[in-house]
Amino acid sequence: MPGYTAGLPFLTGRSCNRMEIPHPLTIISPHLEDAVFSCGSLLAASRRAMVITVFAGLPDRHQPARARDSAAGFTSARQAMEARRQEDARALATLGAQPVWLDFLSQDEGPRYDPVTIAVRLGRLLALQPGSTILAPMGLRHADHMLVNAACMLVREAAYVDVPETVPSTHPTVASSFRWIFYEEAIHRRVPGALQSRMAGWWQEGLLASPVHMPVGVFTAQKARAVQAYESQLGLFSPAQLADVCAPERYWSLDAADLVR
Repeated sequence: MPGYTAGLPFLTGRSCNRMEIPHPLTIISPHLEDAVFSCGSLLAASRRAMVITVFAGLPDRHQPARARDSAAGFTSARQAMEARRQEDARALATLGAQPVWLDFLSQDEGPRYDPVTIAVRLGRLLALQPGSTILAPMGLRHADHMLVNAACMLVREAAYVDVPETVPSTHPTVASSFRWIFYEEAIHRRVPGALQSRMAGWWQEGLLASPVHMPVGVFTAQKARAVQAYESQLGLFSPAQLADVCAPERYWSLDAADLVR
């Protein structure tokens, strides 16, 4: 993948894995737009995916708008989040996907969370989706993205997820029964060295990333229509950032390095 892995050939798998559109599909999104911006074509291809957005909590009504929210015309942080939830619902409806909004606040407007706290919430939700393919963010550059990635890695590595009381004890859900794929976050992957740094970190942990190809290119137009739903955000991005949203989606699988040598 020219431009993304140059200079780090030892950090990627030897060949591209090809897979059909997975069903059922669950995508974990740090913010309300990340899943559509990064995986919109895959969502269009699936038509029945679930999107779990971690930082979708509603701030206090008296919390002032952040600079970014003010630039979009909002007067409070809550007003911005309520509007963006509506945008997200419209975008995902266009793609036939189901939104699940968690109540965590972005780290620049709320309390600091640790990966374990988020992992517990994600684990309980994923336990209700046995056999799913899980798409998680690579955790590129942004603090929220890195935190969600760390939480996803904890769930992935767990021997068993924490099964809620609503799941019968006769139906065990093993974390390893899920197939985990990681997606490059649009816009953030443009930052020089962001992708290489993430892969180098995995390599140091004994993990090797291999590209995964899924036949989603024909769904670009559907993705573009869904992207337009995030009207309060689009004006905040540069032309180069918006171009990256329209660039081909890229996915990666992880394996123990000693298994692919």
